[in-house]
Amino acid sequence: MSTSFVLKSSVRCFGGQQNQYEHYSDTLNCTMQFSVYLPPQSCVGTPVPAVYWLSGLTCNDQNFTTKAGAQRVAAELGIALIIPDTSPRGDQVPDDAEGAYDFGLGAGFYVNATEAPWSEHYRMYDYIVAELPALVEKELPVTQVRSISGHSMGGHGAIMIALRNAGRYQSVSAFSPIVNPSDCPWGQKAFSGYLGSHVESWKDYDSVELIRHGAAQIPLLVDQGLSDTFLSEQLKTSVLETVCQEMNFEAAIRYQDGYDHSYYFIASFIEEHLRFHAQHLFD
Repeated sequence: MSTSFVLKSSVRCFGGQQNQYEHYSDTLNCTMQFSVYLPPQSCVGTPVPAVYWLSGLTCNDQNFTTKAGAQRVAAELGIALIIPDTSPRGDQVPDDAEGAYDFGLGAGFYVNATEAPWSEHYRMYDYIVAELPALVEKELPVTQVRSISGHSMGGHGAIMIALRNAGRYQSVSAFSPIVNPSDCPWGQKAFSGYLGSHVESWKDYDSVELIRHGAAQIPLLVDQGLSDTFLSEQLKTSVLETVCQEMNFEAAIRYQDGYDHSYYFIASFIEEHLRFHAQHLFD
């Protein structure tokens, strides 16, 4: 596993540091960039817990960093923000032949691909769960106490990863998550490409199916905008509500009137999400 990274940029922000790093990922077989916000507490040598943020389709590590406005609250709470890219990158990494936004570069879907040519690089699940945390926790003043959050495709990734790794994360939250990717166009396209036609294997990466099959309880907060144009076809929040009720899985699922799928929505509620995570990170 890679054991070091290069600091690409660093700026002062609310008394802490907003950094971007580059490293070679053995898991993804390519060079990756990721961003980290280190709050003031960590900058004076006190290791802090972290929230891992997973972004959505077409995004990279800069979208959340520059648009969400999360650093102010993270600085107050003493929480690091770990913000990876959404897929492997580089000229050698295969992309959708037609350059589609919902498959290939920028659309890793946080799975371990099993189908050629994707399987050589598209192993975002292992990268997020194992390689990146091990690197960050070794090299930066960040503890092994973690929570995870994300938006859209990243909301899918955050919930699914938390459900599959009982005890590894203290809490999980999501904005506009793709909750049932096995049964929506975005997920079906990605899963058939990365995982092949054996639909049963898709359930390992589907939050609704994981809860249906007995995933362990974890504190879960979901915010969904009611003016989100993707809600009915792609996101299907009501399906998550139903399965949580059926399985007695406690979850705070909130609908926010007038909000869409954008980072304006995330910026409006990110403070509440970080305070939710702080309750569990410092419990």
